[in-house]
Amino acid sequence: MKSAHWTQRTHLFRADEYICSGCKAVSDKPYRICPSCGAPMKKAKYDPSWVDEAEGLSALALVNK
Repeated sequence: MKSAHWTQRTHLFRADEYICSGCKAVSDKPYRICPSCGAPMKKAKYDPSWVDEAEGLSALALVNK
């Protein structure tokens, strides 16, 4: 079976989520094997999407002044 990796997405006001590179399933923690497709995980990547969320909140705060 081909291996895959987790992409960690961090959010400001929600728990982190981990996305399988093989099947795109979302998980609450980085398992050693994807519960959806069964691919063994080799590593994890970090996706700083929380920066975009913070920028959006900052823009809303400026508009509401």
